[in-house]
Amino acid sequence: MSEYSCSLSVIGAGSYGTSLAQSTASKGLPVMLWCRNPVNAQKMQQDRVNEKYLPGIKFKDTLTVSSSLEEVVRASKNVLVVVPSHTFADVLTAIKPFLQPDQRIAWATKGLDKSSGRLLSDVAKEILGSSTPMAALSGPTFAIELAKGLPTAIAMAGTDEQFIKEFSQLMHTKTFRIYGSDDLLGLQLGGAIKNVIAIGSGLSDGLGYGANARTALITRGLVEMTRFGVAFGATPKSFMGLSGLGDLILTCTDNQSRNRRFGFYLGQGLSCQEALDKIGQVVEGYTMSAVVKGLCDKLSVQMPICTEVYNVLYKGKSGREAAMSLLSREQKSE
Repeated sequence: MSEYSCSLSVIGAGSYGTSLAQSTASKGLPVMLWCRNPVNAQKMQQDRVNEKYLPGIKFKDTLTVSSSLEEVVRASKNVLVVVPSHTFADVLTAIKPFLQPDQRIAWATKGLDKSSGRLLSDVAKEILGSSTPMAALSGPTFAIELAKGLPTAIAMAGTDEQFIKEFSQLMHTKTFRIYGSDDLLGLQLGGAIKNVIAIGSGLSDGLGYGANARTALITRGLVEMTRFGVAFGATPKSFMGLSGLGDLILTCTDNQSRNRRFGFYLGQGLSCQEALDKIGQVVEGYTMSAVVKGLCDKLSVQMPICTEVYNVLYKGKSGREAAMSLLSREQKSE
């Protein structure tokens, strides 16, 4: 067994990775945070703030930033990966040579593998092997609120019960709570689909369609999320929890959501590229829309909202045309 200097190693210094590292460090525990860019890492370590993603949030004394992937990975038995879904496989491949046999991997990345449409847990098993304890965290979390210590709750599911229990205790604070889940499949799918629905919600608001339309989108979006998950083999109840309904409501209703803002800008007439440029950060739902559409077709799952969002993003359909397509569908029972 290796000796470790830190309680937690976080891979990814975006807003969410930084806030999770900050939250655990707030307990006085030593935490290391990996930032890919050496200049940015040095600046954060010196200034004690991530000015780009969490301006004004001063780092706790026990939080250390480094650009050395080997140093950060080897620092703790518990490694938490918080990177965009399209870089997830590459990051796991990069950290693999530094992992010790007793280390455990968790991730707060939401989405599916861009190239294959596979679950991130399947990607992780392929790269790291099935003997490594693994888990995913997902739920309604805005990074800035977590970093400020505002009340937050998320869910965690994985391959090892003991790991989930210990990791939940490690990250638990007076204001941050992690609930265990026994459905790793459903937890991951909820985190992927909700971003696509959120783009539709923002698009509806950008077009000025009001609260009735937004609520209908969220409610029917939950139906699509559940339908999609069941087709994959997930349990329906998973989508009524924090990683399903909870995250869906958060992402669809608050302007802190990049996916919702992206859709809103589209509804106001901006092009996809203009909207992406205006946000200036990764919009997971943009990529996931194409991945989900491909899986819908493959599995023959009806997901009209996700399909129309895809048509707007990739087929040049206008938001109003998409809305009319949804409203003109054949009448059916709920």
